[in-house]
Amino acid sequence: MGDILHALPAVAALRQAHPDWYLGWAVEPRWLALLSGDNGEMPLVNRTHLVDAKAWARAPFRRETLAEVGALRRALRAGQYDLCIDLQGAVRSALAGRLAGAARMIGEDRPREWAARWLFGERVATHGVHMIEQAVEVCEAAAGEHLFPILPPLPVTREAEQWADGVLRGVGQRPVVLISPGAGWGAKRWPAERYGAVAAELHANGCTVLVNAGPQEQDIAAEVVRASGGVVAAPEFTLERLIALTRRVCLVIAGDTGPLHLACALGKPVVGIYGPTDPARNGPFGVPFRVLRHPESKRDHTRHAEPEAGLLTITPEQVTEAAKQLLRDEQSVPQC
Repeated sequence: MGDILHALPAVAALRQAHPDWYLGWAVEPRWLALLSGDNGEMPLVNRTHLVDAKAWARAPFRRETLAEVGALRRALRAGQYDLCIDLQGAVRSALAGRLAGAARMIGEDRPREWAARWLFGERVATHGVHMIEQAVEVCEAAAGEHLFPILPPLPVTREAEQWADGVLRGVGQRPVVLISPGAGWGAKRWPAERYGAVAAELHANGCTVLVNAGPQEQDIAAEVVRASGGVVAAPEFTLERLIALTRRVCLVIAGDTGPLHLACALGKPVVGIYGPTDPARNGPFGVPFRVLRHPESKRDHTRHAEPEAGLLTITPEQVTEAAKQLLRDEQSVPQC
């Protein structure tokens, strides 16, 4: 999810510069809602190609896998793409790009997975620190012109929009804050009971606080609700609903995880709670934000189960004060 959201501002810039270009996007099925809404309406690209990479990796030689990969190859080749841009920098994304048979295949000179660079016909030396800046540089090399990252248009799903309206019915003028306590792995996950303490304090200060939970994160969300004294709610989210609700909030509080990057894509202020990942590289971008990170935390993408030591030095009081600062800033926070 984060990889797609970091790529969107660059692709949106490409679309703005060349509205007549035909753009396709290879995407895993579970993230399709970031690109396609009701009736297949796509505000940014012309076509999507589904790449069920995780399922394929579990059974690469299964008959169904080989058939699906073959169908993807045929669909990509039928698109007659002139150029393939890899903005993920992974071997699986580079392999998917190769299936298209485009005359030009472009990626970063130093991709996330080093082996991916050998699949690129053209390699771009990027100089930006943030992943969004790097994605823009790759797209600039592809287009042969200077580009500026812009907020991307995200799809609309009517059911999700109606659901979000229902969740917020009766809120009135209370600022709405969304907390997303999950993370890709334990070392990035600030304790749920601390999120609960933040939620309780913001509720006491007149905010409506909601808790987001991914498919395997319901227990974490329930723990946040318990730690808040039951004053916050954890509605049942889908990706479509998360997009719709995030459109309506005043502030998002999260670690280095997809919902934080979604908030940035939608122009929402964020409080980022960071530990082993570097916020300069993949932190909030292009919106009002506060990032909390211990100065001795080191970049480490090892998927440890326990929270990183520096992450545990961040207190609920620090997070609450950062949230209050953003909420007090009338010029930075849009009206709810």
